[in-house]
Amino acid sequence: MDFRQLEYFLAIVDHGGFNRAAAALYVSQPSLSQAVKVLERDLGSSLFHRMGRRAVLTEAGAALVPPAREALHALELARAGVGAVRELRGGRLDIAAMASPAVEPLSTMVQRFTERHPAVSLGLRVALTSADVVEMVRTGRCELGLLTSSSPPTAPDLVPHPLGDHRLVLVTPMDGPFPAGRPVRREQLAGHRLIVGQRGTGIRGYVDDLSAHGIDVRIAVETEHRMAFLSLVLKGVGLAVVTDSWAELSARAGALVLDLEPPARQHIVLVSRKAQPTPAARAFLDIATRPATGP
Repeated sequence: MDFRQLEYFLAIVDHGGFNRAAAALYVSQPSLSQAVKVLERDLGSSLFHRMGRRAVLTEAGAALVPPAREALHALELARAGVGAVRELRGGRLDIAAMASPAVEPLSTMVQRFTERHPAVSLGLRVALTSADVVEMVRTGRCELGLLTSSSPPTAPDLVPHPLGDHRLVLVTPMDGPFPAGRPVRREQLAGHRLIVGQRGTGIRGYVDDLSAHGIDVRIAVETEHRMAFLSLVLKGVGLAVVTDSWAELSARAGALVLDLEPPARQHIVLVSRKAQPTPAARAFLDIATRPATGP
């Protein structure tokens, strides 16, 4: 067993098949398949069920995933530690992020990081819910994760790094049901059609809480595609409750952005594993948790 085989194995797991993994690794599919066959022979067990173009983990394959990720993480630590004498001169950092914090504050953090460490490649991975972020970091698929939640995450093997709050706002068409400049009380949302995200997001939690308090809101569209909400609002499909990270973009697009009463907020948290971070992750954490006005 060698690290290349483990890298190929995890690529198949993460990309869902041999062809996609080969394309992502820039290797031929036969070379990838041969490496996995050798790994399976060394371990004495099949790792995948081949189902057409898909590859589904066997029980043995599922058992290999966590130690394989740990082994590659340890290798990355060793490589990065050697190369990072005075400054980062290469390497890669994968970050899982939900849609709203990916607009802000992630874009600003990435800008500051790339200005200081332009040789480090960043991989930004989509996570639909805070639980997805936690799982991607906990299992080692990403080293850092950015999420919003009504309450801070409490996974025992993760370290939370609070970054502040997002305020929730209401986005409506310019000729919508509420006047500009006045906060909208939650009771006023009764009877209106809302565009919502999937369960497990803080924004969906706000809407579900309205229903729990007897406010008759109606779900017009439930979508995992957060960028779709603005177009749907502007076309009159419904109203949307989003974080204020979307406020500037929504206003520029011609939507009306209104405060909610009483105010509602979501915590912004960057999470990392308790294991020693790579130099790239440590540098990103330093930038993310330092005030923007800092040196």
